[in-house]
Amino acid sequence: MDFNLKEEQQQFADALRRWTERDYSFETRRQIIHSPAGVSEQAWAGLVELGMTALPVPEAQGGFDGSAVDMLVVMQELGRGLVVEPYFATVLGAQFLKLAGGQQRRLEQVAAGELKLACALGERQARHDLADIAVAAAKEDGGYRLSGSKTVVIHGAEAGALIVSARSGGSQRDRRGISLFVVAPDAPGVRISGYRTLDGQRAASIDFDQAPGELLGREGEGWAVLEAATDYGATLLCAEALGAMDAIFVATLEYLKTRQQFGAPIGKFQALQHRMADMFIHLEQARSMVMLAAVKVASDDAEERRRVVSAAKARVGQAARFVGQQAVQLHGGMGVTDELPAAHHFKRLSMIELTLGDVDHHLERFIAQPGFRPQNEAAR
Repeated sequence: MDFNLKEEQQQFADALRRWTERDYSFETRRQIIHSPAGVSEQAWAGLVELGMTALPVPEAQGGFDGSAVDMLVVMQELGRGLVVEPYFATVLGAQFLKLAGGQQRRLEQVAAGELKLACALGERQARHDLADIAVAAAKEDGGYRLSGSKTVVIHGAEAGALIVSARSGGSQRDRRGISLFVVAPDAPGVRISGYRTLDGQRAASIDFDQAPGELLGREGEGWAVLEAATDYGATLLCAEALGAMDAIFVATLEYLKTRQQFGAPIGKFQALQHRMADMFIHLEQARSMVMLAAVKVASDDAEERRRVVSAAKARVGQAARFVGQQAVQLHGGMGVTDELPAAHHFKRLSMIELTLGDVDHHLERFIAQPGFRPQNEAAR
């Protein structure tokens, strides 16, 4: 398999890296996350101008019909630059719209950068089980009314539309009976409480009290779309983590070359060289798994998609923890200070590991897939 980037992909990566270096420096980012809004309309306009919002949208809706591999290139650069704009949340929402169908107008708005999306999927009692849904959707006057609460909705307060999973039938953890809805954040009965997360991103808690919702797809059959879209989102998060790990590895290597101890750069000490070698191995193993997930996430074989995406998310989570911890230790006391980009990369890596399923969740999901154990062993 050829893992070299195509010319168009390399151009996207180069353009985005130039933009982050010129217009989204570390100091600029710090000013943005400490601003009242926590995001920058100017930065969002820059992403739109570069074509990033149009990249994953189908050509028929004014986009470039980019694949997950194309998005891998973009998310790596966003991870390297620690970009906090609501790009991931919007792209994940757009994937829901594409898979559910019938959302051409909203996809056109996403491509043009006119509509930001957020996905309200998690609930307090559910941890990482996206099928554990207590938010209820009831039919009323030919429409639907949603009641319940969603937690840690990434960029929920910045979105122009919310993609919400709710239960229209079945018991709380059934996969049948799950429906998806588009909800306007300013609709009656919607209450949004935004806050800043550990890594400088924005999230929100959202309460629904008989809030009107527009059905997305078919009633009670939303699980397939929910699972496929979040697998896509998990793959993008893995790519973002890869970019962050690349940045933190380079920064640590540079630090070891310049920090002096006993009259020599500490990078000359063999023990530290071994630790850098271990970081590199973890990074490259993660890179291989992310590439595989980007290729397989669009597979028609749902079992293969689940297996590969969970393997990638688990491996990236393990690598992120190791690389981040080693980087902090090798930087010494500076490794945990707010002034050092490495500390912010480590915080972002920690949050990525917890988003859309942590290591333990995806290991359990991986081993639950058919074919993991021999039939005679599984029957014991």
